[in-house]
Amino acid sequence: MIRKNFEVNKINLDNERFFLIYGINEGAKEEKINQLLQDIKKENIYSYDEKQIFENEESFLENIFSESLFESEKYIKIDRATDKIYRIINIILEKKIKDVSIIVNCGTLDKKSKLRNLFEKEKSLICMAFYEDTFNVLSNLSSQFLREHKISISQSDLNIIINRCKGDRGNLKNELNKIKIYSLTNKKIDRQTILKLTNTTENFNISELVNNCLAKNVKKALDIINENSFNSEDCILVLRSFLSKAKKLAVLRSKYEQTEDLELTINNAKPAIFWKEKEIIREQIKNWSVKDIKNLIYQISRYELLIKKNNINSINLISNFIIEKSSIN
Repeated sequence: MIRKNFEVNKINLDNERFFLIYGINEGAKEEKINQLLQDIKKENIYSYDEKQIFENEESFLENIFSESLFESEKYIKIDRATDKIYRIINIILEKKIKDVSIIVNCGTLDKKSKLRNLFEKEKSLICMAFYEDTFNVLSNLSSQFLREHKISISQSDLNIIINRCKGDRGNLKNELNKIKIYSLTNKKIDRQTILKLTNTTENFNISELVNNCLAKNVKKALDIINENSFNSEDCILVLRSFLSKAKKLAVLRSKYEQTEDLELTINNAKPAIFWKEKEIIREQIKNWSVKDIKNLIYQISRYELLIKKNNINSINLISNFIIEKSSIN
């Protein structure tokens, strides 16, 4: 059954237990999922990526169907799901379990999707679509945020922030929080400051580029380089992002070598790893030793000096660096 996303408050988890949440607006989806689970004890919530489920399908279904002496309800959240999960959902529905709730979080699903059709047509299932937020919606959310925190920004500067968020309130929230932190020690927030603080699209592309390089996904890394027009200043940002992520990876890899348990290492990471990044960080941990990461950190520092001395050739230097690091086995 199709429900509008603003109807979340009307949903009773005692009666409605199966949810499909899909679309490109990651920020809005995350917000609604948190609303659904806000009164649920954390120990009763189980989070999976679709890939995890298919890697150990038997264990996943056993967790669904088994009864526990310590919990009366189970809430299963499946992230990064696709139409492939349709078969698993059917198996669960056929068992007619009463004490399990499932939230399936997908990206874009077209009208031919079996999963989407199932949730749209069955009255006992809930289907919610999350498309890009309109400019007006983001503008209202921004104005409310700025009023609450007593931050003064001109409408034209606010429009710059909104336009950089690509219709996703999650991006908007991140950018507004940067401004909030800046405002704690700086009363004046001019356009130049806004431009420096808010750089959603560029920062995302750089982060994605570094993540795929560290995961040794050379094809994806090259695609990102080819699709973006990085300039010489961006090259320094790429290296700074490399340095930050490499230091965090060194800590994770070191703990993994101690525990020899990849999932435990990721789940116990501090700060917590966002679910979207768990899969790619798994690949990074498996692909790099502590010794190799330390060597990488040294090379990053060397390349930063090299790029500062050879600014004209910086794009070629950083491209070669990325290709080299994402190709090494």
